[in-house]
Amino acid sequence: MNRAINEGIVGLAVAHRLSAVGCLSQAPAFRRDAPRLRDLDVDVGLHLNFTEPLGASGLYMPLPRLIACAYGHLLDTGRLKRQIERQLDAFEFTMGRMPDFIDGHQHVHQLPQIRNALFSVLERRYPDRKPWLRYTAPGRLDGVPKPLRRKAHIIAALGSRAFAREAGRAGLRTNRRFLGVYDFQGGAQAYDDLLKVWLRNACEGDLLMCHPALPAGGGKGMDAQRGAEYQVLSKPGLSEWLMRNGLRIGRYAVAERR
Repeated sequence: MNRAINEGIVGLAVAHRLSAVGCLSQAPAFRRDAPRLRDLDVDVGLHLNFTEPLGASGLYMPLPRLIACAYGHLLDTGRLKRQIERQLDAFEFTMGRMPDFIDGHQHVHQLPQIRNALFSVLERRYPDRKPWLRYTAPGRLDGVPKPLRRKAHIIAALGSRAFAREAGRAGLRTNRRFLGVYDFQGGAQAYDDLLKVWLRNACEGDLLMCHPALPAGGGKGMDAQRGAEYQVLSKPGLSEWLMRNGLRIGRYAVAERR
């Protein structure tokens, strides 16, 4: 989305605090900075986008409207496939290869019609070696505040079960379960507390979502919370905490090749 996000992500990837980076492939900041990811030890994937134009033409609409249209089967299948193809083309042009994985901005990849278009494009485009996909059904949520548990289950209810079933039929691999859903509030201390709760709940194969960016002076709202996430994820003591708790950050694409 912007340079502060890119710099934060690259810094955390270099420090081995991230195992995967989802990219908005048609954003100008992606074309400028994404080549820096090529030599890093991270999966690099397409963050499929139908809600943020970012200067590109195509099928973009506010999330509530997109959800309503998808469930009403009002979206044009041809337009969906063309937009997915364009975003994959942009990714491959910049990175020089196919994505390791595909997820969705605001989890749109799991919605009806969009998921069907995605599976169709992937089958045609990558018949032999397929990317892994993000599955949004929540993992264990012991100790997570009730409103955040509710939000995690709402995200999953928007299509996770059908998405996983159809992905399995298509031979597409997913993460085991999903963690990291919260209200993007509370600053660094609140995020640090939540991160440790999620990690204590994590099981082998779970995926934990994050949204870091370099802290910016005067940042508000989501920008400020992105900076708070970066502060927590970049703390020197995090690696030691992970080791003490028997946790390791690993790449799905590498595990799949073993």
